[in-house]
Amino acid sequence: MQNNQSREGFGSRIGAILALAGSAVGLGNIWKFPYEAGTNGGAAFLFIYIGFIILIGLPVMLAEFTIGRRTQSNPFGAFKKLAPRTGWKNFGFLSIIAAILILSFYSTVAGWTLEYVIEAFKNSFHSKTTVELTEHYNSFISNPIKPVIYQIIFMCLTGVIILAGVKKGIEKYTKLMMPLLFFLIIAMCIRSVTLDGAKEGLNFLFAPDFSKITGKTILSALGQAFFSLSVGMGVVLTYASYIGKKENLVTISLQVILADTLIAILAGVAIFPAVFAFDISPDSGPGLVFLTLPNVFQHMPGGYFWGITFFILLSVAALTSSISLLEVIVAYLTEEKGMKRKKATLLTTIGITATGVLCTLSYGPLKDFTLGGNTTFEMFDFISSKILLPLGGILISIFVGWKMLKKYVYNELSNDGKYKLPMFDTFMFIIRFIAPLCILAIFINELT
Repeated sequence: MQNNQSREGFGSRIGAILALAGSAVGLGNIWKFPYEAGTNGGAAFLFIYIGFIILIGLPVMLAEFTIGRRTQSNPFGAFKKLAPRTGWKNFGFLSIIAAILILSFYSTVAGWTLEYVIEAFKNSFHSKTTVELTEHYNSFISNPIKPVIYQIIFMCLTGVIILAGVKKGIEKYTKLMMPLLFFLIIAMCIRSVTLDGAKEGLNFLFAPDFSKITGKTILSALGQAFFSLSVGMGVVLTYASYIGKKENLVTISLQVILADTLIAILAGVAIFPAVFAFDISPDSGPGLVFLTLPNVFQHMPGGYFWGITFFILLSVAALTSSISLLEVIVAYLTEEKGMKRKKATLLTTIGITATGVLCTLSYGPLKDFTLGGNTTFEMFDFISSKILLPLGGILISIFVGWKMLKKYVYNELSNDGKYKLPMFDTFMFIIRFIAPLCILAIFINELT
């Protein structure tokens, strides 16, 4: 096992914040949030989403922060230290399995973004009808070769960054990618809000009609808030283990949540005014990015440039999240199995690329290979998103709320009393009772 004295960590607070924000900011913010908001009433969904981010997302993130930094270990090692000779160490295995499954299908969609960057440069969307764009999309994802090549390229990019280590890899590249992502999305927002008819899109996003709220809206907002922050899968715990003991975890968590929520809102500002300006329905669902937006860009003044900008933005967001998932597995192999980082990264990258190819081909040659009616892609998504992540969130909440000594939690969050925690009792109440029940509601809703 690796000695913690030689263990890498983030070199700066801004590096830790950008890395954690990068792990949270991904396709979930720029691809999933707009279509979730679009199909759930726009502003009403947004307000409920922000409420759940504060009520549930922040406490669960702080719980993972507490475990990660106190133990300075990967998820498996963390529970082995805090609860030795108990079944809690199995949570580490859940995190590893979740990371493998998520990155396998995540890299499939991430590979699609690379294809759309190339197509945007080639101006392939110009003059195509909605039917033609749909045919292009379906033809591409069902192709037995091209999507696999893009998925392999994406995984190689992810592996190269992880291979370089925490400071020279994760921290260095997120310091480059996150400002780039922010610049690109701001540019998209400026272009979008200056379109004729953009006001209707802004009203849809920011002027709530609470009569549209249903039980589905509330549960969808709760689920999006939980999954957007990457909690429950060991990513936050692993990254928190690289944060220095002098840093204020509460401040960092608030900054990470602010960045994550801001990017999601900006994605809505970039997309909905453009969608309304060209009289396209906002409830286009998952196809909003790959089917609807190329149609918007080709009718937009300067659309060639904005199409390229958007899909580069999508690719960068995907990459900042994928490196955090790969790091969970690599950290486990280096610290618990004694592997060198190079070997662990190569083995993990190759292994996940192989399972990812199965997911990619499930839209083509393997589409008829199903289990319980689900393709490989759908099965990996279902097991990780609907079972392992909610289960991980519940276990984190229960462990910090009931198993971990309260004084350890307080000392970690207050830096041994250096910082005041006036809301500590409220935090403990939420993490003990409210968070597990809310996450259980997500769990039940997703399975029914």
